[in-house]
Amino acid sequence: MVMMSTMDTAETPTTESRQPAPGELRLVQLLVNTVEPDVGREDFTDAAAMGGWLVEHGLLAAGEAGSVTEGDRARLVELREALRDLLGANDGDPVDPHASAVLDAETARVPLQVRIAGDGGVALVPARGGIDGAVARILAAIAAASIEGTWRRLKTCRDDTCRWAYYDSSRNVSAAWCSMRSCGNRAKARRHRERVRKD
Repeated sequence: MVMMSTMDTAETPTTESRQPAPGELRLVQLLVNTVEPDVGREDFTDAAAMGGWLVEHGLLAAGEAGSVTEGDRARLVELREALRDLLGANDGDPVDPHASAVLDAETARVPLQVRIAGDGGVALVPARGGIDGAVARILAAIAAASIEGTWRRLKTCRDDTCRWAYYDSSRNVSAAWCSMRSCGNRAKARRHRERVRKD
């Protein structure tokens, strides 16, 4: 199994106060955050860029990067956006039917197997490599986080212009923005302006 690299994509300045998601759940967070539409950043500009990112984050072996196609890139971008929508559900938003269909299709497409370690530990792992293996690692991370109780803490910022994935470490899992200093303050300012207009 390809292991996750310790080298993470640079964090956006709005998330400096948030801790990263733990363990393999960090892979899901990093994947969702490969794009920032509000600042025009897209890490998956082409198949080569995506292949490099997957290798850098331990989702592909180094020798597999060149085999990534534009079809693979489109598939992973669609999965990324479906995951972003799914993370919104962790903050109470309904999941879009198209996102559900994408996720259902991927869970049916990629093979996972149960691996039992010598110490009795049990894990879901990809049954093959390549893009299917990378997607399987992402889905296995979600399944493990759900069992561990960390999944519901991975959310997307409530600000519709941001939608950055962040890990909510608050005691009552009540955080709504990736950063109170930026997105949270903007939301409060908008609410204040709306109240002033109504008065």
